[in-house]
Amino acid sequence: MNVIYPLAVPKGRRLCCEVCEAPAERVCGACTVTYYCGVVHQRADWGSIHEKICQLLIPLRTSMPFYNSEEERQHGLQQLQQRQKHLIELCYTVAQKYIFEGKHEDAVPAALHSLRFRMNVHGLSSVELVPAYLLLAEASLGLGRVVQAEEYLSQAQWTVLKSTECSYAIYSLLHRNLGLLYMAKENYEEARYHLANDIYFASCAFGTEHIRASGGYFHLANIFNGLKKLDLADTLYTKVSEIWNKYLNDHYQVLSQARIQQIDLLGKRFETDTGLDGQTEKEESKRFGQCCEKFRSLASPMGFPGGTNGKGPACQFRRGGFDSWVRKIPWRGVWQPTPVFLPGESHGQRSLVVYSPWGRTESDITEVT
Repeated sequence: MNVIYPLAVPKGRRLCCEVCEAPAERVCGACTVTYYCGVVHQRADWGSIHEKICQLLIPLRTSMPFYNSEEERQHGLQQLQQRQKHLIELCYTVAQKYIFEGKHEDAVPAALHSLRFRMNVHGLSSVELVPAYLLLAEASLGLGRVVQAEEYLSQAQWTVLKSTECSYAIYSLLHRNLGLLYMAKENYEEARYHLANDIYFASCAFGTEHIRASGGYFHLANIFNGLKKLDLADTLYTKVSEIWNKYLNDHYQVLSQARIQQIDLLGKRFETDTGLDGQTEKEESKRFGQCCEKFRSLASPMGFPGGTNGKGPACQFRRGGFDSWVRKIPWRGVWQPTPVFLPGESHGQRSLVVYSPWGRTESDITEVT
């Protein structure tokens, strides 16, 4: 049952909608810790972000367990904070994705979640709240809600003015959104001022040729295009295309180089791979060495080649390369036996004997005189 019964709510506790903060009348049946004012906001939140974080909210919105020591309590608080930081990044990334796709309605609940988690972790006046305010302002502008966007931007601007640790990247995003706001209000003079500041701060933070600076050029070109100053607009559009062309070419080169290195590493691994694990390979090598020693001990008393009186090896062994297609073990494959003459026997036809460590067999080879 998703409907909230007022008598079941503890006295003094106020349940608010996750989207609009109005008095809640429904609860999520999956996590039971998220409340909504109605079905519309519940469905909107579920389709935007709640489906992805539903179970992650349970440990954050339930009372902490009893800890036996202060050390355990501190560890539990650290884990809680890590979960909140993870949700901040997740909600912010999802909201950005929706804005890039033009789904501004879906971006609002995800950005609101990011804002609330930032307030819980960093406080109400931290500069860390500014990115969430800017996302909400951009989504509101996309929905045509200029007044609501102006409120979010005022909050962001006031937070930046109070902060002494604001980065160039935050200044750049703030001025870009202010420029978009004044473009929506058709105040192109103020829009150009803020977009010029956006380009300046983005260039200070990332460089003049970085893609983060191209957004200011693009919006400024849109203004000049609307004012029929086509030569200036064409120059700025060309700048944007050059920046992105360079970025995409560099990115393609990096990916191609990484792929080539991966193929090279894969080939080298196959060349040296025997298809056996380390222990098995050692056992096979030991067994082969024992066979060779047995052959030498049998051949040496008779003065055969390969013994102590001989001049050549008793067996010739060729270690080939590893074939990655058939995965053949190289030193099991090519065994070249050495023909020897056994004493006390006739050396005519059918007298040539092949001796190997695994036994003695007569060969069908005829002696060549």
